[in-house]
Amino acid sequence: MANSSIGPGFLTQTSSFTQILTTSFGFVILVSVLLDIGAQLNTWRVLTISELRAQDLSNKLLPGLGYFLSTLVILGGFAFNIGNIAGCGLAVNVLTGLDFKQGAIISCVIALALFWIREIGKMLDTLTPFLGTIKILLTLFIAISAQPPLMQAVHHTFLPEKLSAAAIVTIVGGTVGGYITFSGAHRLLDAGITGKENLKQINKSAISGILISALMRYILFLAVVGVVTKGIVLDVNNPAATVFKSAAGQIGLRIFGVVLWSAAISSVIGAAYTSVSFFKTFNPVFAKYERWCISVFIILSTLIFIWLGRPKQLLIFAGGVNGLILPIALAIILVAATKPKLMNGYRHPLWMQVCGWVVVVVMSWMGYKAILETFQNLK
Repeated sequence: MANSSIGPGFLTQTSSFTQILTTSFGFVILVSVLLDIGAQLNTWRVLTISELRAQDLSNKLLPGLGYFLSTLVILGGFAFNIGNIAGCGLAVNVLTGLDFKQGAIISCVIALALFWIREIGKMLDTLTPFLGTIKILLTLFIAISAQPPLMQAVHHTFLPEKLSAAAIVTIVGGTVGGYITFSGAHRLLDAGITGKENLKQINKSAISGILISALMRYILFLAVVGVVTKGIVLDVNNPAATVFKSAAGQIGLRIFGVVLWSAAISSVIGAAYTSVSFFKTFNPVFAKYERWCISVFIILSTLIFIWLGRPKQLLIFAGGVNGLILPIALAIILVAATKPKLMNGYRHPLWMQVCGWVVVVVMSWMGYKAILETFQNLK
């Protein structure tokens, strides 16, 4: 889950909004962490206790509801995956000088090869922590090199000078919106980590996923702040690349290539795996040909990126859209949690339900404000 959220969209969104809000973006990260935990802890507990995937639980709650939820999640995941493939292409371009479209095709082939390796579950569990560690350590090096105004950043994390509803919706959407919040829960279901006896591990996994993602975002935020407070203007099409290059020259740019590629390829894996998991239970043929479905998903994402190009706007848009999907998906999960038959006799704690509904209300309100904010910016 953490690796799925730390993708090209993560890098682009964090860099773009930090340039706008500067040190006050720390407050956006703080608020998003609280909302993320409320959303993810509820979702993971309900799904693993019910031992049902989100779409199956939704269909049992109300026939047809699972198909509606699946459509939203798959569309959101598809939009993100186009950006993930774009990130792979840009990373290969930075590292080798190849055209970004050629880099996207090469990365597509690598992702397909990974999915055709046997015992995919073990491969994913081994690969993603390794890539996540690389991303965090390299970005930490850049943050230290950028020499950010640390005390000012910490101060404005709790007492911001500027606020943006669009930033909060986009960042929450990019962390736990759409397919991302379900990616870890569905992996737990696949691994057989379900039921009340595994609640401790489920809770730990849900919270640690959010905290890992937040740690990476805060480190990247400090790196961007260190660069923009020196008066450096970020590149319009690839803002994160400017941060790494400005902080550590050509070495920093190469580091950015490694960070971006590892972020993008792990997000391609996460998006494709989870999106396909949303329809493979509807018919046995999808489960039987799961790898083929995943392959088609990745190939289509690559072809559409090559056709469209210009990933930055798409990545920010995808985060915002998934942020709007979140309250709908979470509301369905919370209603299902009140049905004893669906929950195998488990009673979902009242305080967790309250926290979940607070997230639904806040994200719905923030989504409305974000739409107004967007329209005002367009005028």
